[in-house]
Amino acid sequence: MSIITGVGFNAGSDDGEFATLESDLRALAEIGCDTVELAVSSLDLVAGGRIIPERITRLVNLTQQFDFRYTVHGLVSSNFMDQATVRYQIDAAKALVEVCDRIGAGILVQHGGALRADDIHQRADAIKRERDALSELADFAAPHDVRIALENIFTTEPGQYRQTPAEVAETVKAVNHANLVALIDFSHAYVESTYRGLDFRAQIAAMAPVAGHLHVHDSFGRPQGFYKPFFPQENTAMGVGDLHMPLGWGDIAWEDIFAELTFLPDTVLMMEIGRRYRAEQPASLKRARALAELNNRAATAVAAQ
Repeated sequence: MSIITGVGFNAGSDDGEFATLESDLRALAEIGCDTVELAVSSLDLVAGGRIIPERITRLVNLTQQFDFRYTVHGLVSSNFMDQATVRYQIDAAKALVEVCDRIGAGILVQHGGALRADDIHQRADAIKRERDALSELADFAAPHDVRIALENIFTTEPGQYRQTPAEVAETVKAVNHANLVALIDFSHAYVESTYRGLDFRAQIAAMAPVAGHLHVHDSFGRPQGFYKPFFPQENTAMGVGDLHMPLGWGDIAWEDIFAELTFLPDTVLMMEIGRRYRAEQPASLKRARALAELNNRAATAVAAQ
C-alpha cells in the first residue's frame, strides 16, 4: 500500500523573476528530486485575484521543461480569519487553484488563520469565517481536481489566537469536504507544542487521519520568543525558532513518527529545506525516501491486520 506517493523539496524565486526559480528547479533535477512544491507567490502571477496571462504562460513553459510532479504553496501570508482581507484572499486563492490546474499540480497549500490579541473577542466569528472560506475554496477546487491542504502554523506574536495542530484537524473535519485535507508541518507543531506545553506527538497524531500533505524539516521545537539573530545561522547555532534545517540536524524522531502514523492515500512528503542547504539536500532526500518507504510498509501491515 502506497500512502506517501511523492517526496521532494520546495522551490521559489529569490527576486520575483523566473530565472532564479529555473536555477532552483535545475539544481533539484540534478540531485534526482522528482516532486517540487512551487512558491508561486514569489512570482507576479496574480493581480487582484486575476491571473496575468503572459506570466502564467511563462510558468507553464518553465514547468514543462522538467519531469517533476508539482504541488503549489499558496500565499504565505494567508489568513482566512482576517475579516478585512478574507474576500481578497479567497479570490487570490481561487486564481492559484487555476494556476495549479494549468501546471498539473494537485495540491494548494493554505496556511491556518490567526487573530491579533486585540481581536480575540472575535474568535467564534473568525473560526466560522475561516471554515466558510475553506468550504468555498474547496468547492471551487473540486472540478480542477485540486486538494486544499490546511497547514498548522505556530504562534508568532504575544496574545495571538492560533489553532493548535489538533484544532486544525477539527477544522478540516468540520468543513468535511473531499477537496480539503490537513497539512502537518512537523516542526511548526513541535514549536507550538513547546510554546503551549502540549504533547507534540499527540498533536500530530490528531492530524494524521485527515492529513494529505506533509511539510518536513528539522528543528529543536524551541519558540523564537523575542530573540532576534543578526545572521540566520545564529538561530541555528542556538536551535531556536522555525529553522527549516536538513533532516538529522535537529532532534525530531523521524523514524519513530513515520513508523507510527498513517496518513491519507496519495500524500506527498515535501521538504521545506531550501537552497541554503543545497549540499545537504541529497542526504535529506535519501532519508526522506526511506521514511516514505517505512511509512508505506507500516500502513500495509496495519491494513493486513
